[in-house]
Amino acid sequence: MPRRLAVLLGGLILLLGASAQAETVFREVTGRFTLEGRYFPHSSILDGQREHSLSLVAEPEAYLENEAGQGLVLKPFLRWDSADARRTHWDIREAYGLFFGEFEDSEWELRAGIDKVFWGVAESRHLVDVINQTDLVESPDQEEKLGQPMVHATWLNDLGAFEAFALPYFRKRTFQGRAGRLRTALHIDGEQTSYESAAKQHHLDVAARYSNSVGALDFGLAVFDGTNRSPNFSLGVDGNGSLVLVPSYEQMRQVSLDAQVTTGAWLLKFESYWRDGERDAAELETDYLALIGGFEYTLYGIFGGDADLGLLTEFLYDGRDERATVVTEEDVFAAIRLAFNDEASTDILFGVMQDLDKPTRTLFLEANRRLDDNFSLGLEGTAFLNVDDADGQLSLRRDSFLQLDLTYHY
Repeated sequence: MPRRLAVLLGGLILLLGASAQAETVFREVTGRFTLEGRYFPHSSILDGQREHSLSLVAEPEAYLENEAGQGLVLKPFLRWDSADARRTHWDIREAYGLFFGEFEDSEWELRAGIDKVFWGVAESRHLVDVINQTDLVESPDQEEKLGQPMVHATWLNDLGAFEAFALPYFRKRTFQGRAGRLRTALHIDGEQTSYESAAKQHHLDVAARYSNSVGALDFGLAVFDGTNRSPNFSLGVDGNGSLVLVPSYEQMRQVSLDAQVTTGAWLLKFESYWRDGERDAAELETDYLALIGGFEYTLYGIFGGDADLGLLTEFLYDGRDERATVVTEEDVFAAIRLAFNDEASTDILFGVMQDLDKPTRTLFLEANRRLDDNFSLGLEGTAFLNVDDADGQLSLRRDSFLQLDLTYHY
């Protein structure tokens, strides 16, 4: 952890501790331990990669609050992995001071430290979610995020919620090691990372968001100006003379909209952003539009029972086309979600992502079931099918996998 972040965290602890000397402090500790196994039915295209791996995850969370309304949240994360040294890592997901109060007919809240913020409504991809960096070694679906140093102020009144963010330190994306599966054919050398900004990781990123609910419509409007969380890659050479991919992070500006309409059994979902500041192959700044639009329709009490069946469809578009740094530049996502609504909270999601320009198809499976008050089981699977030679997922064509998790919650 950078020194300035350690100093910030220490200051938050001292602040809360000082106020706690004269006041009652409420303490709550929760968290999870997870045993995870992955199985890859196909041998890798790269040497030194295994067909199976075992991981242990610890993610405790502590919350302290005093009578003055000051609070401290601390949530570290630690994973040990048997196959990939890069996947064995730790992070501070959350470590922030929480302060709040009232002013006339409004409420305010301030969070300072390390936190996670989520924006978006879509199922297939979180398009507008730009605050936190992706922890890619955790999962290829890019849903796991690193903790982000920030000052996050929120003001709520009858007009909606107004949020402002100051992000003083940039987190580099994590990537698999040479022995890890679900990686690019060429090793990504994070030690040679470059930045467009002369301030590098210390560039001050800023963001603001307005959100509200109007009848059946929930929406959010946001703007972000700072370091792009998605890197570009160029060819380089490492210390051993081997070809590698070198990540670089550009400055960009993003204006985004996410919206959801709830009407009866229908959920209508939309996410879109307009970005500029990114550069094309000729090093010229470009701007482009990306969007996701779709719906989820729920059939309640199917077959006369308690189970609900959700039908999901989404269309994904990225205006960069072949220049896109994501593989979903023009795709269709379709899925079914089955919620049994039983005591064990059993649910299953099965989906497919189909590229509209290529034969590439990706299947997804997620299932969860609670065993008792403390233990739960999770099953995940991803299959990469008919991967086109020109597809960004070509290096994953033999990396279909199944993952089984046993989690203890406390």
